[in-house]
Amino acid sequence: MTDQEIEIVTFADELFAQNSRLMISHGKSCCWVVDPGFPPATDGLLKHISDSNLSPEAVILTHAHADHIAGLSQMLNAHKMLPVYLAKTEWSFLEDPSQNLSTMTGLELRVSVPELHDLAPNQTLELGGTQWQVFDTSGHSPGGRTLYCPEAQTAIVGDALFAGSIGRVDFPHSDGPRLLSNIREKLFTLPDPTRVCSGHGPDTTIGIERTTNPFFAT
Repeated sequence: MTDQEIEIVTFADELFAQNSRLMISHGKSCCWVVDPGFPPATDGLLKHISDSNLSPEAVILTHAHADHIAGLSQMLNAHKMLPVYLAKTEWSFLEDPSQNLSTMTGLELRVSVPELHDLAPNQTLELGGTQWQVFDTSGHSPGGRTLYCPEAQTAIVGDALFAGSIGRVDFPHSDGPRLLSNIREKLFTLPDPTRVCSGHGPDTTIGIERTTNPFFAT
């Protein structure tokens, strides 16, 4: 299987430039919604789902900061009882504006989820025949997760790793050394060609970040 077996469609919101994504299995209607953010990103997700006659199977949250969950209620209103996967460590963030950091934006974001599932390290999820491994890449937030598919040569990393940067670690619940350690041990051990789909900014590759990211310069 190649990366052509999974199509990733990205919608960036205008406020935080956060990447909301659809992961679509080629030749099938099944898809995942990853990190539905502020409009118009989630509007774009829903329109693409409708226009392409897709059938969402789950919402995957790499973590529960406001810019990654702002469109979750809208998504669940459109596709009721859609299961949501999030690290259990951050379940309380969904209905707590201080923990999901929405208070920092002047909002009071609270999201109720009818069907919530843990996104646990070493767990494997399946989408259209592709297998996605769950890695603990916490540090930016306490329950940060990465989904990695060897066959698709793709890692969905949330706000752990960016092109030329890493996730912020100046929040009350952040842990900088933990994030750096997780990136080195969980991400930089992946093959160089692995596509890195970050929560903000352009895609990159593991090889590029391992050799050029200034946070890991020796």
